[in-house]
Amino acid sequence: MYLIVIAWIYVVLMMSVAEATNTTGTLLGALVTFVLYGVGPASLVVYLMGAPARNKAVKKRQAEERAQHLATQLAASPPANVNAAADTASSPAQPPPER
Repeated sequence: MYLIVIAWIYVVLMMSVAEATNTTGTLLGALVTFVLYGVGPASLVVYLMGAPARNKAVKKRQAEERAQHLATQLAASPPANVNAAADTASSPAQPPPER
């Protein structure tokens, strides 16, 4: 993507040089040509083409923050009643109810 942008800026730079060196051209005209034909459209294209990558980065950051928040909550919460689980596991099994 950046190769095309660099090539476009080069072409517009050459247009600006031609504008400035022409007998009826001016430096102001060359500057306007460079900004309006080169920098403006190129920056717009780079911004629009980078939108999917920005969205992906935002989602990744949110997922990491969510995982960090859950890990913090699990670390801060008191442990479950481990003895109650051990008591039920060690108690003898009861037979199923009869019909």
